[in-house]
Amino acid sequence: MLRGRESLIRLIGKRRRVLPSRQSLLSAPIQSSLNLCTDKNGKVVSIGSSEGSSLVDNGDNRSKVESFAGGEKRSDKSEEVTCPVCENKVIGNNYIVNSHLDMCLSRGSAKKRKLTQRTLLQMNFCSQSKIEVHSSEREQMGDDLLLISCDEGIVRNGIHGLADFGDVEENDSSLLESLLKLNSVTHNYIDGSSKNPIHGNNMDDINDTHSLSVKNEVLDGDMETTLHDISGVILETFIVGRRFSDEKEINCGASIFLLRDPHNVKDPNAIKVISAYSRDSKMLGFLPRDLAQYLSPLIEKYCLIFEGQVTAVPKRSLDVVPVQIFCHTAVSSGKIEQDNIELFRYLWRKTQQVIESTKKYQTSTTKCQQNFCVLIGEVLRNNLHLFIDGEKDFLDSFNSFSDDCQKLFVRLYIRKGPWFRLSNIFYSEISDLQKAMKELSVSGYVRSFENINELHDDDANDILNLLTVSELREIMFILKQGLAFDDYTVRELCGQIRVKHLSNDGSASPTLSSMILERTGACIRISSKAESLFWRAERLFFLNGEQDLSSFLLADLGIVKYPTYNCIVTEQIFSDRNDLLAYEEAIEVAQIVDQALDENDNELVLRCIKIAESRISNTSPKAIETSTSERLVTFLSCFSASSVYSKVLTLGASFLERERRYNEAIYLLKRLLECFTCDGRRGYWILRLSVDLEHIGYHDESLSAAESGLLDSWVCAGSKMALQRRVLRLGKPPRRWKIPSFANLVKRKINEVHVRGRPLNSVTGMKSRFYGEDDEQCGVEQLALQYYAGEGGGWQGVHTESGIWLTIFGLLMWNVLFSDVPNVFRTRFQTAPLDLETDSFYLVRKSSIESHLQKIHDGMAEEILITSWESYVGTACRGVNWNRHTLSELRAAVACIGGHCLALLCRHLAQGYRSWSSGMPDLLLWRFNGEFGGEAKLVEVKGPRDQLSEQQRAWLLFLMDCGFNTEVCKVRPEPTS
Repeated sequence: MLRGRESLIRLIGKRRRVLPSRQSLLSAPIQSSLNLCTDKNGKVVSIGSSEGSSLVDNGDNRSKVESFAGGEKRSDKSEEVTCPVCENKVIGNNYIVNSHLDMCLSRGSAKKRKLTQRTLLQMNFCSQSKIEVHSSEREQMGDDLLLISCDEGIVRNGIHGLADFGDVEENDSSLLESLLKLNSVTHNYIDGSSKNPIHGNNMDDINDTHSLSVKNEVLDGDMETTLHDISGVILETFIVGRRFSDEKEINCGASIFLLRDPHNVKDPNAIKVISAYSRDSKMLGFLPRDLAQYLSPLIEKYCLIFEGQVTAVPKRSLDVVPVQIFCHTAVSSGKIEQDNIELFRYLWRKTQQVIESTKKYQTSTTKCQQNFCVLIGEVLRNNLHLFIDGEKDFLDSFNSFSDDCQKLFVRLYIRKGPWFRLSNIFYSEISDLQKAMKELSVSGYVRSFENINELHDDDANDILNLLTVSELREIMFILKQGLAFDDYTVRELCGQIRVKHLSNDGSASPTLSSMILERTGACIRISSKAESLFWRAERLFFLNGEQDLSSFLLADLGIVKYPTYNCIVTEQIFSDRNDLLAYEEAIEVAQIVDQALDENDNELVLRCIKIAESRISNTSPKAIETSTSERLVTFLSCFSASSVYSKVLTLGASFLERERRYNEAIYLLKRLLECFTCDGRRGYWILRLSVDLEHIGYHDESLSAAESGLLDSWVCAGSKMALQRRVLRLGKPPRRWKIPSFANLVKRKINEVHVRGRPLNSVTGMKSRFYGEDDEQCGVEQLALQYYAGEGGGWQGVHTESGIWLTIFGLLMWNVLFSDVPNVFRTRFQTAPLDLETDSFYLVRKSSIESHLQKIHDGMAEEILITSWESYVGTACRGVNWNRHTLSELRAAVACIGGHCLALLCRHLAQGYRSWSSGMPDLLLWRFNGEFGGEAKLVEVKGPRDQLSEQQRAWLLFLMDCGFNTEVCKVRPEPTS
């Protein structure tokens, strides 16, 4: 992944569906010194001369610079290939393909499923994984399957026989699969332990609240449940997927029975609902996916028979249908006992839990609707100066809408969209859908069309995604006059239509528009005005792009418990509306860059780089003193347009380096250093400047840049270590005769131990694997732990890297983190103060931090740790992972490390959390010497082909200075005979 890409993704958060300034940004002339473009194959080239290509000129070296700046030539004649991750076309050059795959896979990891608003509306809180539905499988359903929330949202759009466009219960599915494979459930436990839902900002780590084993699950239920007990028990549920049924008309009281559908390509647990007395036994729909997940193995494994009847008929034929079902037994209770009674009880208990959750019927939509109103109210109350009168009235009008109208808008707002077929929109909790739609349309909250004259130029491009495969094939058949497209997917068919029949602005011919409209029928979407204003409201409320309405529900339902603190606001983040609009536009540019990188559109990436370069401050550079007062305001600067553009340019420099356009990268890095004199990234910028200057053969300038960087007070951690090592390497005679004062410090020897292991694989580019104890496969870290536990000295320990240290820091410094400091807490959904990663965190709290560190130094660390754990266990805090380490492990580590070392470490993190929160040693080891004494050791583990990074080296040297026992453990393969 390009350096800075991950930071940009976090900044953007949930991508906006509407970018109001996109057209003007991409069409307006740019006043930039960069003069870059791409050739026909997308390769970055320079046109003419530019300031970027004339940064360094030493006369004789000019031709050398210009020659090298062209970069290494790569074959541009490769055919296009389809990326297996994003399915976009990529030039089949190895370099381009590898770079593109790396980018796609990295974005995939950055987009791991978390608890989304949509998932929360379904009241489904297990770890989720989004299913990417192959378009050929969507032939019958299109892109607009609905989220049906009925009685706590248990009835989902996960209609059996269809793919779920929401989420799937990954934990319970894997658990159930494991259960069904067990020969004896009594002696086999399923690990469902949860992870901290906040640690590392990975919401996808949320699992069940408690560790789960089948044995424990059964013990909590009825140990005496048998088939005889469940016979005749009535279960109330629903029929879903009605639009795929064989019978559209249903009568109240009609008899039904359930039939397994094991050959269903979407869900092997699918259960069809069959009309009991119709002559052809017509299918009426499916049971909800959540219920079928447990009911299906009961029917399959224990030969149960379920019958029932329809209890109510909905107003619309396609709405969900309430039914009652009850069980008949087909085998004796004794046979079940012998088979697997614990598995049976587990499945039955989970079935009852799903059924019971549908009876509460305080829909999560209602709760989400209330939270939406709270968000709007707080934003208008606290940021009234940022909205003009028309915007205030528009947002405030939401509170005057009818209940149905509010629910419908919230539903549409949290769905992907942007367009929805009216024929496919129906929600059980909305009594009058048509009236609600009309109310939203009149108020300007939604836009719809019913005839071709209402279509905008760019609408056809988006609405194409609503068509099914069969509908797209029909259109292509007409447009191509009989040519077949049987093997094309939805993506490919849409791509063909866009390329062949849509203009550059996305508009379609009247003939094509009428064909699309004829198949979709009337469509609806949230208006651009509503989309933009509510996006702004969310951004102002949460102050980031990663949180949304789901944060309310997570807190309301106790899934995430936020810490207690006081919000003391004395200064506005955005002083006026112009600052906010500039910030929003900068985020648009960042999103365009991110999307362009996904699509491998180098030309668009370059344009955004030039936009960002032209927008950053042109104020003449001046030496800014690093006084306390000036450093205090830096944590609010991240909400400025210039801060966003600096992230775009940081990414842009990495992009140009990847393209080997070192001159232009040098120019961007110099611009960043000129315009952002107080920034924690200066160390990285200076290091890359020095490296790029060396790339083009300017060794003297590279050395000078590294030397000047060491005088910069904002350079620290790994960047400082890397610059020192560059100065020592480049500054040899005759360039420099004087040895720097830091030479001995940098060259200090770090103790090493060597461990031999039997390798499982020795493939370059793959993580090394070895055979450990009892011939079990393990990584180098586990092999090292085994070594230290045995012949290495009887050490206990954990493989944790930075995790355990950040947890210890959070627990020891809890009262400092959440103390009363103005302007650092602005919303109830924060897990850390806004200034934690800035210098102001330590400077503002210096007296309280130092007094607290003195207590740690004096031996009170273990007491503070225990108090924080018992008082706040489970509360979300930045860096604290409650589930990865037990209290006993933390106590042992703290006791063995000692107060002196702990105090120094905590001070270091308090002074530079952002710079020092990564790169810590892999292993933390401890052992007790007698009843009261103990010692600790920190070990960085390296495999056969690994080297210490500069950040890791910096940490090891710092820890040595603090008095820690540190060493590097190098794992090497055993010599072959």
